[in-house]
Formats: sequence, C-alpha cells, structure tokens
Amino acid sequence: MFFDPTYILVIIGAVLCIAASSRVNSTYRKYSKVRSRSGMTGAEAARRILQLSGINDVQIQHIAGDLTDHYDPTHKVLRLSDSVYGSRSVAAIGVAAHECGHALQHKEGYAPLKIRAMLVPAANIGSKLGLPLVILGIILGIGFRLPGGGYFSLAQIGVWVFFFAVLFQIVTLPVEFNASGRALKMLGNYGMLGNDEVNDCRRVLGAAALTYVAAAASSLLQLLRLLYLSNSRRRD
Repeated sequence: MFFDPTYILVIIGAVLCIAASSRVNSTYRKYSKVRSRSGMTGAEAARRILQLSGINDVQIQHIAGDLTDHYDPTHKVLRLSDSVYGSRSVAAIGVAAHECGHALQHKEGYAPLKIRAMLVPAANIGSKLGLPLVILGIILGIGFRLPGGGYFSLAQIGVWVFFFAVLFQIVTLPVEFNASGRALKMLGNYGMLGNDEVNDCRRVLGAAALTYVAAAASSLLQLLRLLYLSNSRRRD
C-alpha cells in the first residue's frame, strides 16, 4: 500500500460537507421552535404563495423524512417533509417558500433551472461512473488510439464523465440562491411574515445554501484529484 497525497482533497471536501450539514441542521432546529405569528403550516404557506403567484397547476404533497423537501418540475409537484408540511414554525414556512421559488422559476422558464434539468442524466452517470473509470484506467492502463495518432486514456474519459457531475453542482448554486431570494421576497411582499420573521427565514435559507456551496466545492476538489491522478498515470 502507498500513501496517496490527493486523499487530502477528499478529506477537505468531506469536512466542508459535514460542517455545512451540521450548520443547517442546528439552524433549522433553532428556528423550528419559533412559531410564526400567522399560525400557518408549511403546507398552507406554500398553497397561499402558489395561489398569489398565479400558479394553479402545482400539487402539494407530504413526503417522509426531514428536510427532504423538493419541487418536482416533471410532475409539477411540491413535496414537503415531515418537519415542514404540518409545522407552524418560521423555519418550515421559509423552506416551503423556497420550494415555491423553484415552482416560480419553472413557470417563468428560469434558464439555470432548465440547464440543470438537462444535466441530470449526464450528472447521474458522471457521479456513478467517473471515479470507477479513472481507477480502472490507472490500474489497467487502458486507452484508445485516435485516428490522428493521439491517445486518450480511460482515466481521462473518467475525468470528463465526472466533469458533468461537477457542472451540475455549479449550475445548482444560482438556482438555489435565486429560489431563496424569491422566497424571502414573496414572504415579505405577500405579508405572510413580519420583517423579523423574514430575517429568521433568511438565516435558515442561508444555512441551507451553504450545503450546496460545500457540495460544489467538494466536487471540484474531487475533480482536481482525478485530474492529478490521470495526468500522473499519463506521465508514467
């Protein structure tokens, strides 16, 4: 066995993701104890936001789990988790509004959301096959001769495949930040929360945004690692 110095990149990425996850969980727990003055549940808040935004073709469903909330643009369904659907907290309303922000993006044809949707198949393949292809390419030394006389290794192919997973994470950032911005604006403009409550929601959604930043950073670090490994193999 030998020490691979590139593992430090993986460790850094893991630490970032763990720290971000811990931050969002602790922030959500804090503000999930703050009951909104309106007394609305997350589901009721989502229903009202969609109605006031002129979105009448999106269903709201209850889904199991904590913070598993998401908007499904394919079926036009907004799914709210156990900790959001029936909760009357400021945190729950903020998360529900964030998902409504995605529904509004879909309605308006928000470009980054469209790009992210197109990247889903390639990103899924990249996240599953990128690393195995690089490892196989390094171990077996498999490559392909190009018609022009060049050479393309399996490890290099793995890097390019994994690149789409990284690209997906990067494109996700503006999508999530924009959805949070829309959510805070709608909660204020529609008079659903007071200014202090909107600020509480901002803290919750800001902490949640860090998880996407950490995921993107972790993916970029992994890509750098794979590039280093594939190039080292080519030099050898």
